[in-house]
Amino acid sequence: MSVSQRAEPRYAPHDPGFVADPYPAYEVLRAGPRATYHDETNQWLVPRHADVNALLRDRRLGRSYLHVATHAEMERPDEPALLEPFWHVIRNGMLDREPPDHTRLRRLVARAFTPRYVESLRTEVQRIMDGLVDRVAGGGSFDLIAELAEPLPVTVIAELLGIPEADRRLLRPWSADICGMYELDPDEATARRAVAAAVEFSEYLRGLVRARRERPTPDLIGELVAVVDEGDRLTEDELIGTCVLLLNAGHEASVNGAGNAWWALFRNPDELARLRGDRGLIPTAVDELLRYDTPLQMFERWVLEEIEVGDVRIGRGQELALLFGSANRDPAAFADPDCLDLARDPNPHLSFGAGIHYCLGAPLARMELAISFATILERLPGLELEAEPEWKPGYIMRGVRELRVKS
Repeated sequence: MSVSQRAEPRYAPHDPGFVADPYPAYEVLRAGPRATYHDETNQWLVPRHADVNALLRDRRLGRSYLHVATHAEMERPDEPALLEPFWHVIRNGMLDREPPDHTRLRRLVARAFTPRYVESLRTEVQRIMDGLVDRVAGGGSFDLIAELAEPLPVTVIAELLGIPEADRRLLRPWSADICGMYELDPDEATARRAVAAAVEFSEYLRGLVRARRERPTPDLIGELVAVVDEGDRLTEDELIGTCVLLLNAGHEASVNGAGNAWWALFRNPDELARLRGDRGLIPTAVDELLRYDTPLQMFERWVLEEIEVGDVRIGRGQELALLFGSANRDPAAFADPDCLDLARDPNPHLSFGAGIHYCLGAPLARMELAISFATILERLPGLELEAEPEWKPGYIMRGVRELRVKS
């Protein structure tokens, strides 16, 4: 096939080739209408930064529609009975709630993510990271994902919640199985794993809640139990849903964010050398790496009232796919968007979202990444890539399977 006959890159979220490099297809989308209907996923694709940013803040849209309409009223099919236990857990977390419930839940949980509290975790995060590097330093080849990128946020969120150390091995499998349902069109096997994980994790958390009632503790579960017991507008189901949400966000997004960041650095050796020579770049580098290859490529929103995106009218009951990965490479918002620039400032990336669903854990995620980068650069100065990684099949939560390196 000649160059002139080569197929134009297309949005194909189930295609491994697209998942490995979606950015050429995003460029094609941005050159077209501001919203494009995609038959295969039954969604309206929104690829431009200005539109994604505005729609994340638009109250005519919702992460859910069940607070204003039934499935039938939105002309959507009923959900399979199999999934009821899964959705019961997930919809009691703030991400799948809309005001006023979302406002109440976020206000209560935000007490644990104040800047002062997050900063108080710095010494502990550094201690955890030092211990992880101790295990791989001088040992030759290792998987950066499994040995460093994954254990740090897993351990931090487990300690924040107050999960006993002996039980933490359960968290990552539960999180991975639950997050399988956030991908497009999950199959029945994925759904059954997600239901089982949601049920097992919620039952486990209820046991911790009972223990905290009998013996209060200063961790997040202990603090939220007090809210439940005082009858302050936080139910036990909401507590469970919140903890599951924090686990999933603390695991999947953080792990993929760190892995994608290091893969980007290895692909851009000049920028890696620049960072090694100037650790003062780490704060801007964290945001630039999250922009360059965001771990959450797409965020879905339901149309609650008819809207227009440019010249495109989109009716009530339709679903939008807000393409974070495309918005973060939009030349209308970023100079040389396909160029990794670790000193980029300003950097209005949307990797943490925007509006009322802006990521509550963003300050903690930034701190974890900054400490991780600084520690690796300091203690593993000769770190280099051994093999090009493969991408996991998921598109929405996008990340590499492993990252083989040697120190």
